Amino acid sequence: MPTINQLVRKGRQSETTKSKSPALQDCPQRRGVCTRVYTTTPKKP
Repeated sequence: MPTINQLVRKGRQSETTKSKSPALQDCPQRRGVCTRVYTTTPKKP
């Protein structure tokens, strides 16, 4: 546990949160919503 003097001198460093999608940080237009993910059987010729 730090003393009051230590906290006054240094202070507490806030934890930096890591982004789960860093690619969307500078390009938010790329974001989309997947409504359904599925596989289809090939149609018979």
